[in-house]
Amino acid sequence: MRALWLVKHGGGDAWAVRESPDPVPQAGEVRIRVHACGLNFAELMARQGLYPDAPRPPVILGYEASGVIDAVGEGVDAARIGQRVVALTKFGAHAELLCVRAGRVLPIPPQMPFEAAAALPVTYLTAYHMLFHSANLRPGEAVLVHMAAGGVGTAALQLCRTVENVTTFGTASARKHEALRANGCTHPIDYHTIDYTQEVRRLTDGHGVDIVLDPLGGRDTMKGYKLLQPGGRIVVYGFANMQRGERRRLFHVLRQGLSIPRFSPLALMAANRGVIGVNIGHLWGQADLLDREMAALIALYGEGKIAPVIDVVLPLERAAEGYRRMETAQNVGKIIVTP
Repeated sequence: MRALWLVKHGGGDAWAVRESPDPVPQAGEVRIRVHACGLNFAELMARQGLYPDAPRPPVILGYEASGVIDAVGEGVDAARIGQRVVALTKFGAHAELLCVRAGRVLPIPPQMPFEAAAALPVTYLTAYHMLFHSANLRPGEAVLVHMAAGGVGTAALQLCRTVENVTTFGTASARKHEALRANGCTHPIDYHTIDYTQEVRRLTDGHGVDIVLDPLGGRDTMKGYKLLQPGGRIVVYGFANMQRGERRRLFHVLRQGLSIPRFSPLALMAANRGVIGVNIGHLWGQADLLDREMAALIALYGEGKIAPVIDVVLPLERAAEGYRRMETAQNVGKIIVTP
């Protein structure tokens, strides 16, 4: 099989498409002939050696894939062969073939394109878990979504539309504001030209917001925390500020690390605010929870309430171009690769 390998830590030349032996499904596994897989910011961080969960190179990365089951291991019903599915996996998805535990695979509706299915397991699952499990989004609340034109950002905006009377604030460059509005953003904010904290306070008459979705980290985490109303909660799910440029910059990484805020339990009590961390990759042991959330997302897609925004679909050989688009914040929505 052909697969996209991270062969070293570094810049755009760290990726290579290589031939590898076809994997054989073990007991309890299915093998998927992959039709589409997603690129994620975590893999970009892994390329720079900034993602602690990633194995050291050389390694095949990728958390999500969609395709057709073409073989099963012992103990799995052979009737599943030929089934159109989507899978959540801890690496290995950037390949023509993927073996994964049968329980981590869900069937997809006949009308769902493989590209749309591959956009669900990381971005939409992360957004759904943050909004409905961690932050308990309720009708009438206000939500600040950072990196609102990216994969998780567009997913979060669409999911907010499924709750009555939710007001959303989305940070993105001005050229992406039309796309934000199309996905339900009430107030797009160009963080390049204005201070987003001042703009949120202006738009809310000084009240702030109920929920902040923070993939930025560092000083922006404290800025988001200070925007919370009493009873508000900030959900931290990334540290994009750690990444700058094509290669890791140790001084920048150190400076960002020193900017991480420390929260006192007594201060949280006094402010009636909450700080929540989310890492979907660390919920592997919560299979029932992830399965329920993925099933809910597939149902929402079937009802026409969400529709993954695909920025671009690239062949495996051009995956490095996709990461470059992500790295330079050119993408609107999800970047998909087809092996």
